[in-house]
Amino acid sequence: MIIVLGHIEIDPSEVDDFLGDVDVINPKKRAGSGCLSYSTTGDSHKTGHIAVAERWQDQQSLTAHLEHEATQALIEKWSGRMRAEVMKYDAFNERSLVE
Repeated sequence: MIIVLGHIEIDPSEVDDFLGDVDVINPKKRAGSGCLSYSTTGDSHKTGHIAVAERWQDQQSLTAHLEHEATQALIEKWSGRMRAEVMKYDAFNERSLVE
């Protein structure tokens, strides 16, 4: 499993437009995408800070998402208007939080 975590900073006045574009690329809306969860959240309308949390079945699924034309369009549109620190992590020992 691949975990993607991080944050994005954009101008607070552009949050609604950005989140609308993120919704377009949401892989949970595509059957068989390999995406287990996909979330953006935070105090974005005040500060422009958006937290990102994703879980992917495998690297192949994440790569397909990143290479998808809609994802590439979002990156191209927003790359000069956002600062992002988003990292991926390999998860090898998934288990219940209370174990």
